[in-house]
Formats: sequence, structure tokens, C-alpha cells
Amino acid sequence: MKGYERHDWLRLRIEEPVDPDRPIVDAHHHLWDRAAGTYLAAELHADTARSHNVTHTVFVECSSAYDTTGPTELRPVGETRFVAAEAARFADLGTTRLGAIVSFADMRLGAAVEEVLAAHEAAGGGLFRGVRHGTNWSCSPEVKNGHHDPTGGLLADAEFRLGVTTLGRLGYTFDAWLYFDQLDELANLARAVPGCTFVVNHFGGPLGIGPHARDRAAVESRWDEGMTSLATCKNVVAKLGGIGMDHYYGMGWSDLAAPPTSDVVAAYWSFTVHRTIDLFGPDRCMFESNYPVDRQTLPYPVLWNAFQKLAHRYDSREQDALFRATATRVYRIAT
Repeated sequence: MKGYERHDWLRLRIEEPVDPDRPIVDAHHHLWDRAAGTYLAAELHADTARSHNVTHTVFVECSSAYDTTGPTELRPVGETRFVAAEAARFADLGTTRLGAIVSFADMRLGAAVEEVLAAHEAAGGGLFRGVRHGTNWSCSPEVKNGHHDPTGGLLADAEFRLGVTTLGRLGYTFDAWLYFDQLDELANLARAVPGCTFVVNHFGGPLGIGPHARDRAAVESRWDEGMTSLATCKNVVAKLGGIGMDHYYGMGWSDLAAPPTSDVVAAYWSFTVHRTIDLFGPDRCMFESNYPVDRQTLPYPVLWNAFQKLAHRYDSREQDALFRATATRVYRIAT
């Protein structure tokens, strides 16, 4: 995988926005300050102010700035505190606002997770909206498991389900990051916990690496079956994004002499985007940048141009849902 700091390479592809005036809520991004790179309020502002009309963003956990002391289960609260401070800095830089925070809390705590959620709420400056507990696990040694060290079948674990039930009872969302062959497990969880809103990240992980690169037709078929089942759960919404993640989806763009054009990107992802919208409907779908992770292959304006080209077939109200209204409703973003 190429890194996220390839700025000279990214500058080789410059595009003007297709629709510079349409309001956008970027429904998924990260913030971090690590040895491998920095993406904080200033860097986020540089991207959101560059071309498109991004009015609000949603931060999603990435194991940043955890507390280093205190009970292990409460250490992720440090990330919420850190992001709330960056949200205030972000507001000072321009008109775009960080409108919601999705943090990590270990659902395996069961009912005891309520204490962790209360701590996130207290640290979030009014922005804490939910939890992502990544369960992306594969039996293949060629596929990396998620950063929360999941095990197979975790979504069916009784304590995990009790944790998600507690999350929903308190009015918070559950962001799900998993792979395409786990979608049925998420559908079963969503049916078992109807009081929680689930947000499936990155199209539900239709992998294009390792053994899955060698049989993409089988991946597409299994993914379609899983997403079709998941879409019958009215408490599930879908994020359309992660389209630059070569290290999961294997497009090969990171090895190009220059980043791909938005036309190339839109053509590559056309089936996946339109099939997801067909299944869930625009009112249950939202576009996401997944920045800076997707920066490994795509400049921010190119990414949003691709989405705008893909959304061209929908009417103005449906486009508003895809780009703004769904995320605003699901994450209770103040406007």
C-alpha cells in the first residue's frame, strides 16, 4: 500500500468541481497525528475549502489520541476529547463545521458499556453520536483483520449484542466496518436489535485483494446477496465510499503515473454505487470521503466529482439525500 502523504503525486490531477454549490455533508473522515502523517483541523480545512460546498463533516474513530492511563475500557474517550478540541479549531478556520463524532467503545462489555458511552458524551462537546466497533475479520492470511482485533462470529456474540442493545437504547448509532462475507451476520444483528440504527461503512467491504482478487465474480455475487438481505432491515443505512482504498479493493490506482480522473473513478464504482442506492434508496444512503485514507489514490475534489457524476441520474431531492440529508438525520447534525 502506498502512503497517505503523496502530495506531489496528488497534485498531478486537478479538477474543477462538477457542482460547486450543492451542500455536502462529508459523512466519514478521520483525524490523526502520527509518525506516518498528520491530518488535523488545518489539513481537513484545506480539503473541505478547496472546491466543493462541504458544510459539515462526521469524524469516525481511528484509534487516535487514546488516554494512556486509567481503565482500559475508558481509554478511547481520549479520542473523543481530542476530536472535540479539533472541531473547535476547525470552526475557527472557516464555515465548515465538524457536526458529529463516532467513537469507539468495546461492545463486548455488554451492559457495562453504558459507563463508557456516558464518558464519551461528557467529552464530546455535544457532538458524540455513536460508536464504531470494527468487526472486519477474514480467515484468509492475505486479508488484514481490523484494528480492533476482531474474531470470527463476533456480531453474534451475546455480550456484543447486549452492548449494541445498550447503545441503541441510549439513542446512539452503530457504525459497522466489516467484509462482504459478514453482511449476513450484520443483518442478523440488525434484526435482533431493531432499536439501534446501523450504518454499514464502505459499501460493506467488497474486497478485491488476496483470494478475492482472483475471483471477483464470486465476491460480487456474495456481496449482492448480503446487501440485499441487509437492505430489508429498515434500521440500516449505507455509506457510499472508501472508493480510494487500494489496499482493500485492489483497483491498482496507487501505481499509476498520476491519480485517475473522476470519470475513471465513476466508471469503476458505477455498479457498486448504483446497486447500493437501488437496494437502500437515497434516503438510506450517504456519500463519504473516508479521508485521509482515500488520499492514497484520490485527490479530494476528484473524489467528490466522481460522486456527483454517479449521482447525476437521481433527481434534486434524491441527490440532496445522498449528499446531505441522510447524514444530517442519522447523525443528528445541527444546521
